[in-house]
Amino acid sequence: QTVLDGVACVGKSSARADMPDRKPTAAELELLRSLWQLGPATVKDVHAAMQADRPSLTYANVLRLMQVMHGKGLLTRDESQRSHVYAPAQAQDALQTNLLTDLIQKAFAGSGKHLVLAALDAHVTDAEREEIRRLLDASARESTDE
Repeated sequence: QTVLDGVACVGKSSARADMPDRKPTAAELELLRSLWQLGPATVKDVHAAMQADRPSLTYANVLRLMQVMHGKGLLTRDESQRSHVYAPAQAQDALQTNLLTDLIQKAFAGSGKHLVLAALDAHVTDAEREEIRRLLDASARESTDE
């Protein structure tokens, strides 16, 4: 039995299963984006997909990252075949919602409004701003129709 971040764990496969809150790094998010597009995949499949954008990325790097992510509980692994098949432990929208909720709590004192205003102020093009207006107008019309 080992102690990991204050949580008692038994064996490798359950080492971090009790900790789904672990936040992915930038590299882990990049790999998750590839897996969300591919669906369940082998290391070879993920490496091939990621190598299109990053030709210097080696198979060994992808394998190690996926092993670490599995250990952190970010990926599941099907070991029933010779080549293990990995899949994201959370759906893309669920992980994004969790990360966004965490950001709102930590950086914006729990205010979604402050997050949106900060994003609109510095990170939105005029075309995106117009699209947001149309979406808000459509949402307001749907609310009044009900």
